[in-house]
Amino acid sequence: MSNSTTRPVLVGLDGSPTSFEAVRWAAREASYRAAPLRVVHADVSALSYVPDTLGTSAPESANETAREFIRDWLRSAEEIAAAEAPEIRVETGIRTGSARTVLLDESSTARLVVVGSRGLGSFSGVILGSVAIALCQHGQTPVAVIREPDEGAEAVDRPVVVGVDGSRAGEPALRWAFEAASSRSASLTAVHAWHDLVVGELWTREQAERTWDSVRADEERLMSEVLAGWRADYPDVVVHELVVYGKPARLLLEQARNARLLVVGARGRGGLAGLLLGSTSQTLLHHSPCPVVVAR
Repeated sequence: MSNSTTRPVLVGLDGSPTSFEAVRWAAREASYRAAPLRVVHADVSALSYVPDTLGTSAPESANETAREFIRDWLRSAEEIAAAEAPEIRVETGIRTGSARTVLLDESSTARLVVVGSRGLGSFSGVILGSVAIALCQHGQTPVAVIREPDEGAEAVDRPVVVGVDGSRAGEPALRWAFEAASSRSASLTAVHAWHDLVVGELWTREQAERTWDSVRADEERLMSEVLAGWRADYPDVVVHELVVYGKPARLLLEQARNARLLVVGARGRGGLAGLLLGSTSQTLLHHSPCPVVVAR
């Protein structure tokens, strides 16, 4: 397995506008992290069949036409990466197979996998379908989902936003968010959402006599304790703490409106429990106006 310092930022390319935007974002991220960039297309054309001729591969001429389109896309991707980050090393590749299979396999040697929020061909429905969810659940590295171009996405006054739940499983998200904020010279907004589930837990512990204010104080104390070590490790990052009563997805989306990046963990507890399997992750991936990183 590759050393972590040489693992590439991996981006899936299918020729759609958001996949090229993913290349642009991935090139910047590779530059921030002094990492190479690898651009991969998952080619399913060799797996296709001629209609009404079951078991017969598509004609070689059709495959070659498809390959020429792919090569054009990869050349464009190289040009985009060179314009964004001329100092990074860029490699491209074509692999036969579905996007899900190819990217899951490639994730084992990548430091980050980047995909566009909408795709064509082998990446069609990347968010509405199974590819991004499969990467988030079964991939071996963080996953970034990139949306349409945003002219202000890298504005210096836009923070990195991270969801905090206080669990050990949430530590990769904090590490990723602090690194991202530090490399971008950006501030960090840490959001901890607490809601009726917290109050319910108090009842089960026979602590119903505790006041609403005391619950809030406990949640604020939790946030401060969780962030203390990270603040010490990243003294250059200005951190804003936001402890709010409400549903995590809604609160994170509100903060994402003026953010350059939203970071959440692959697993969570409390307000972020079931992040990948429930409605929270679906809401964030569908509706976040800024790039989303699911860290692990």
